[in-house]
Amino acid sequence: MGKTKKLALMALLTAIALTIFVIENQIPAPVPVPGVKLGLANIVTLITMKLLGKKEAGAVLLVRILMGTMFAGSPSTLLFSAAGGVLAFLVMCLTLRFFGDDQLWIVSALAGLAHNAGQLLACMLVVKTPGVLAYAPVLAASGVITGVFTGLAAQFLLKALKKAKL
Repeated sequence: MGKTKKLALMALLTAIALTIFVIENQIPAPVPVPGVKLGLANIVTLITMKLLGKKEAGAVLLVRILMGTMFAGSPSTLLFSAAGGVLAFLVMCLTLRFFGDDQLWIVSALAGLAHNAGQLLACMLVVKTPGVLAYAPVLAASGVITGVFTGLAAQFLLKALKKAKL
């Protein structure tokens, strides 16, 4: 794939992820616990990682976090999204080689756990108390559940893209 085509695809994937992120921010949280959300934009991160590579997926994620903060967030959104996103991305990078395309849901579930751990660490730094760890069980459960869901979505989408030879 040529550089121009790759850059255009990265821009398209970033726009899709950003749109999903902004729309998802308008949806009320499924449970009244800070930090719990579906994380649907992570479908795009996984797809990008599988189609284009880790470096490109990292770039799409970074731009999505920065632009998402500008369009639908605040400075705290940047802190929590970056902390969670970076940890989730690192876990994806480390675990992807151990699981096949039909097991992306496992990678995504682990990344969901890492994302919530990153958010908790950032929150502990901000509020300067380990009391926020009381949210850890709910965030862990939601990270696994939403991670499995987004991983399955990425898995089926990737299969459809390959079948369509895209």
